Amino acid sequence: MVTDPLGARLKAYEGRTAAAGTAGKDPVNLPMIRHWCEAVGDRNPAYTGPDAVAPPAMLQVWTMGGLSGHGGRSAAYEELLALLDEAGCTAVVATDCEQEYLRPLRPGDEITFDSVIESVSERKTTKLGSGHFVTTRTDIRVRGELAGTHRFRILKYAPARRRPPRPRPVVNRDNAGFWEGVRAHRLLIQRCGACGTLRFPWLPGCHACGSPRWDTVEARGEGTVHSYVVMHHPPFPAFDPPYAVVLVELAEGVRIVGNVEGVPYDKVRIGMPVRLDFRRYDDDLVLPVFLEVRQ
Repeated sequence: MVTDPLGARLKAYEGRTAAAGTAGKDPVNLPMIRHWCEAVGDRNPAYTGPDAVAPPAMLQVWTMGGLSGHGGRSAAYEELLALLDEAGCTAVVATDCEQEYLRPLRPGDEITFDSVIESVSERKTTKLGSGHFVTTRTDIRVRGELAGTHRFRILKYAPARRRPPRPRPVVNRDNAGFWEGVRAHRLLIQRCGACGTLRFPWLPGCHACGSPRWDTVEARGEGTVHSYVVMHHPPFPAFDPPYAVVLVELAEGVRIVGNVEGVPYDKVRIGMPVRLDFRRYDDDLVLPVFLEVRQ
């Protein structure tokens, strides 16, 4: 029993025409059969030569509208789709089909077809989102004789709201050691092997003397907010604006860009003491973050 008002309106479309008396755009033909067989790797000799038949699974092919769209859709079917769009079910995915073959199709056959809205489900929740399954049944005929039936089911749904994964850092041969340290919860700073200058971010050579030799020191994790900016635009799906992006000056004297966790964006201040921490976002991503040091 349908108690949902929208569900009742959707159910009213069951049994109504989706397309009527529509002709296939092209007769059944050998070139299309050949292309289809090559695409799926079907070498059955029954689909070649003067006595060729079309592969049964091509039944839907002869009804397709192609790039020019679906001609012949009924007003009832368009109304149903519009009603689902208005309800927020703006996305669509094909879920499955069922076919019944009653006679072979041969090159030269000109098909006509009629479609009916066979069923509209109650609202269902899926991993993609919640929506309604719409099933149409199409009867394909040649000179009035039923050649096959094709049931096609789509899900019209409202996409589930999921936070996209956080963007990954670009890891290359120059900074790979830094990210290896982060995965081990160590913040490593490059130190020039010639003049001892510390540098961050990692570079292939010293900006002070040009030497390519270097080793690393591990940051103690103490620092202060040297500067910050509050991000409003452009919006990125993985983040919730507004949020503060800070430039932290570490006790070692180098500066690093990051976030201060647990502090509202409008409470971040220049000179705020912070300490280093590490946050795991998923199985593959660990990032350095900062926490306020309360005095």
